[in-house]
Amino acid sequence: MSNTEAKSTSQTPGLHRDTGWSPGSAGRPARGRFRRAVPVFITIAAIGVAVWAGRAMWNVYIGTPWTRDGTVRAYVVTMAPEVAGRIDALPVADNQYVHKGDPLMTIESTDYAIAVQNAEAAADQARANFENAQHEAIRRQHLTDLETSQEERQTYTTNALAADASYRKALADLAQARVNLGRTSIRSPVSGYVTNLTTQLGDYATVGKNVISLVNADSFWVDGYFVESHLTRIHVGDPAKMKLIGVDEPLQGHVESVARGITVANAEAGQSGLANVNPIYTWVRLSQRVPVRIHIDHVPDGVRLVAGQTATVEIEPRSGLPANEIQR
Repeated sequence: MSNTEAKSTSQTPGLHRDTGWSPGSAGRPARGRFRRAVPVFITIAAIGVAVWAGRAMWNVYIGTPWTRDGTVRAYVVTMAPEVAGRIDALPVADNQYVHKGDPLMTIESTDYAIAVQNAEAAADQARANFENAQHEAIRRQHLTDLETSQEERQTYTTNALAADASYRKALADLAQARVNLGRTSIRSPVSGYVTNLTTQLGDYATVGKNVISLVNADSFWVDGYFVESHLTRIHVGDPAKMKLIGVDEPLQGHVESVARGITVANAEAGQSGLANVNPIYTWVRLSQRVPVRIHIDHVPDGVRLVAGQTATVEIEPRSGLPANEIQR
C-alpha cells in the first residue's frame, strides 16, 4: 500500500465525524420542526378560545338584558286594632308562620261585652216604644172625625214614625256594639310570617296604631332595575332567571310588567310652583334605571325568600317579538 492510499484511508473516519451523520439522526429534523410548531398551535388555540369567550361575554353582557340591581319584594300587611284596650292574649311569636284566619292577638273584651248588653236593652226598649206608638196611630186612624181630629191623627202618625226611627237606630247601635266585640279578636287576613314583632302581652292597643306586621307568603316577586337602553329587548312574558346572593341554584320566573314612570328630580316644583331644573350639566350622561317586575314561577327547594334580598336578574328575550311588545 502506498503512502497516498494509507493517508486517504486514515482520513476516512474523520469524514464521518465531521458530517455528524449517524444511523438514528434521520428523524431529528422532523422533531425539531414539531417543537417549533407547538407554540404556534397553542397561540392559535388561545386566540380561538379568547374569541369564543369574548363572543359569549358579549352575548351575556350586551345581547341579554341583565342587572345586578335586583331586589326581592313582598307585600306587608300591617295590623292595627279597630278598638282600643289592653292585650290579654298574644299567641304568636316573631318570625312565626301563620295561616289565614289564625288568631294573632286578643284585646280585653269585658267593656265591649257590656256595651253589647246595653245596646240589646236599648233596642228592646225602642222596639216596645215603636210598637206602642204604631198601635196608637192605627187606632186613631179608625176613629171618626167626631172622636178625634185630623191634627191628632197626624201627631200620632208622626210619633210612630219617630219611634220607628229610634228603634232602627237602636238596632244599628246594637250591630255596631257586636262588631266592636268581634274586633277584640284579631286574626290573620293572609298566610305569611309575623315580622318585627315588638308588641308584648299586656300592652295597651290604640286604635289605628300598628301592632303586628305580616309578610304575605304568597306575594313574593323580584324587581329588577334595568338601564333604559335594555328596555327595547324586554317584553312581558320573557323568561327570567334570578340569582340570589349565597344561593347556587337560580330562581325561575317571567317578566310580569314594566314600570311606566320613575321620579325625575327636574320635574319637582320649587317654592313658587315652577319647575326646579338643575343648572349643572355633566358630560357623562347616566342611563336611568327602570323597575321591571318579575313574577317568580319556581323557587328551588331549601331556598328561603326574604323581602329585601339582593338578586341578579337576567332576561332571556324571546325571538320574533317586535320591539313595541313592551307597550302591552
